[in-house]
Amino acid sequence: MQVPDTYTMEVLFSAGDPVAAGAVGYKGAFQTSMETEQQAGGNHDGMHYFTLPGVDPQKGGLLVMNHEAPDSNILFSGAYDPLTAPAEQKRIVLSSVGVSVIEIELVAGKWQVKRNSLYNKRYSGNTIYRVSGPAASVVGATVVGTLNNCSSGHTPWGTYLTCEETTDNYIDPTQPDNGYGWVVEIDPQQELPGVPVKRTAMGRFDHENTAFMTDAANRVAFYMGDDGTPGCIYKFIPSVAFDATNRLNNANLLDNGKLYVARFNANGTGDWIELTQGLNGLVAGAIDPGNTTQGPQTPANIDFNTQADVLINTKAAARIAGGTLMDRPEWITVGTDRKIYCTLTNNGGRQVVDAANPRVNNSHGHIVRWNEQGDSPLAMTFKWELLLLAGDPSIAAANLKGDMKGATFSSPDGIRVDPKGRLWVQTDAGTGTSVTNIFGANSMHYIDQVTREVKRFLVGPVGCEITGIAYTPDLTTFFINIQHPTGTGLPNGNWPDPVLPSRSSTVVIRHKAGKPIGA
Repeated sequence: MQVPDTYTMEVLFSAGDPVAAGAVGYKGAFQTSMETEQQAGGNHDGMHYFTLPGVDPQKGGLLVMNHEAPDSNILFSGAYDPLTAPAEQKRIVLSSVGVSVIEIELVAGKWQVKRNSLYNKRYSGNTIYRVSGPAASVVGATVVGTLNNCSSGHTPWGTYLTCEETTDNYIDPTQPDNGYGWVVEIDPQQELPGVPVKRTAMGRFDHENTAFMTDAANRVAFYMGDDGTPGCIYKFIPSVAFDATNRLNNANLLDNGKLYVARFNANGTGDWIELTQGLNGLVAGAIDPGNTTQGPQTPANIDFNTQADVLINTKAAARIAGGTLMDRPEWITVGTDRKIYCTLTNNGGRQVVDAANPRVNNSHGHIVRWNEQGDSPLAMTFKWELLLLAGDPSIAAANLKGDMKGATFSSPDGIRVDPKGRLWVQTDAGTGTSVTNIFGANSMHYIDQVTREVKRFLVGPVGCEITGIAYTPDLTTFFINIQHPTGTGLPNGNWPDPVLPSRSSTVVIRHKAGKPIGA
């Protein structure tokens, strides 16, 4: 892994590391499900750093992160078949997805996990989750497991929102599909009643992350992308304001509100279309046109008799209502200037273009940004523009060259505007030589929002995706996730430990002079 000469990189937390008090952790030998349930899952992804009462936030806090998929090479030998896997193997795999909550502290200039902290906790594919909101009557009171926890978000009242990027349980197909594809609220401080809980009012689709905008009256909107090929962009507005003084009063805030899908008009304007049963074509006998961006489709009939029908079938509802099908909407971030950015990672199968998705066979993706009318989270209209088209001028195909200034990249994924207003982007491009010979390994970049110039900040190890962006309030420490590194294949070429199998890991980036990152 490469960082600038003026920075340091240290590994903080790897797949298999201990989480719960008394956990042993992975040391090179396969373990039982009782052991793997108490340690870090695999494929570290979205995360957030939470401050703690009475703790200097520059020296300690809670780091909460998603585990999108297992790091199977440290769990068992051979392949996993969900249809034939023994019960114990299934429990092991399910234990390696979900969420880790760890308390971390800065000791003698080095960040470390605070072992045996009461905050340290795993939420896995074996955990029981409560179900709430309008679709709970259909889904059921509880669901076993969360999985494909891709990116995430947080709330103004200090809870963590982990996003399920799948609408079925492919690890354990005996579970009903409608239990998955939701936003799951977790309280890292373990104070709020009724959590962890799947919030059905926020819709069911391939959730990537959430990002919020608030106003002076404490009204809030949560923005979400459907990481489908293609998928839509959504906004959820709770019915009432949040309580900024007593977080316990927000325990059920996400159960009531309205869900909207974005329509990007060709003239640079946009509309938020309400996804409520009985409105905008969401009625019994509706016709779902399908993903028409990918070529001819066979329309399908679908009945929206209740709001639960709309929420369980959000993807179809969005298409019927007229939402714009985007090229894999992944992370969304809200800037300090209230501009909203969304990475559109790629869509190599797009055949029909539109103004917001202007390239057929869009293998390298792009980034869109918009301003809400009046900079209000309650706005029903917005103005949008393309920030950049990813690609490289050396590519022969005109539609893949892009329009980038400075460094080039493919497949933007992670994105976040930090408290100083700086825009950071991480990539999830293919790791074959057809991509790496042009762009190198996956990387993280700073983008000037005015000039649109791109500057490469760090490059990951072989075979990885760069993901997850979290930081201390003073920005002197960045936490970044390195997902599924493969190693070089040479002796001692594994990462981060050359003598153990390569593992997904969280790394700490700091400036050697103690300056804020990017200073």
